[in-house]
Amino acid sequence: MASGIRARFAALAIFGTLFASWAQAQEYPTKEIHAVCSYAAGSGADILVRYYSDKLAKLAGKPVIVENRAGAQGLIGTEYAAHAKPDGYTILVLPASSTLAAAPFLFKKLPYDPFKDFTPVAPISSLNFVIAVEGRSTVKTVADLIAEMKKKPDNGSYGISNNTAQVAGEVFKEMSGLKSVLVPYTTIAPAVTDMLGGRLDYIVGDATFMAGQVKSGRVRVIAVTGSRRSGSMPDVPTMMESGFPGFDISAWWGVVAPAGTPKPIVDKLAGWIAQINASEETRQFLFTNATDVLNGTPESMTAMLKQDYERWARYTKVARIEPQ
Repeated sequence: MASGIRARFAALAIFGTLFASWAQAQEYPTKEIHAVCSYAAGSGADILVRYYSDKLAKLAGKPVIVENRAGAQGLIGTEYAAHAKPDGYTILVLPASSTLAAAPFLFKKLPYDPFKDFTPVAPISSLNFVIAVEGRSTVKTVADLIAEMKKKPDNGSYGISNNTAQVAGEVFKEMSGLKSVLVPYTTIAPAVTDMLGGRLDYIVGDATFMAGQVKSGRVRVIAVTGSRRSGSMPDVPTMMESGFPGFDISAWWGVVAPAGTPKPIVDKLAGWIAQINASEETRQFLFTNATDVLNGTPESMTAMLKQDYERWARYTKVARIEPQ
């Protein structure tokens, strides 16, 4: 008898929790949402986060405020979001493939757990990384770059500003036999400035930022690191086309929330992201910024992260990268 009463009370408690969660989602949002960008204002990452935040605000009916918390290759902003209140009013728009899946192999100690501290909401886009040189350089191909670097002490130097670019750069070095010195930056803009000033020889960076630099003539992109050419740079060959079989390193972006965010709210956010990605305006925006739409659900994004974790384990091993 007593056990039956306890069971009924337990069932009522569970029902009450589910109902409260459902009711909370129905009202959500009742105030502004904060979208954390773990890179600096004006960066390629910032452009992407601000676009999605603007579209999300229109669907949610409340302001979506972008918070730039840059530093440590994205770790500072990611840590901040990990410890935010899990109520749906703080989300993180990030390069999930690098800051979550690859980071455990690049850093000895992370200030967050990529899997336990976040709830995946939805993937939003995929993008290539590129190898770029100064626009007036005589280097036109990857073969040219290798030949030039082998003439220099230490095979020159190259700059990066995030985890994926570092892995791509180190895999390139391993496969080409180069020993180029890695120079990390908080954002890619100062790396471009240093390359234009002759203090760097080449850059491995995201295609979003580089697309604008190419149009200005300041930078020449000689290869993309993914398996397919970029729609916005159709004349630029892939690394595989440039003589590096199996070279396929790209990144993808997504939205996550702090772990414990109610599922009905996560599903509501995912539904809005799906609506944003379904628009032709978004497809054109991403195309202009050298990225492509990537659709998915909270469940599919969770699976993608697990697959990428295994993929980056292989990449970092090939590149002989030691966690820093």
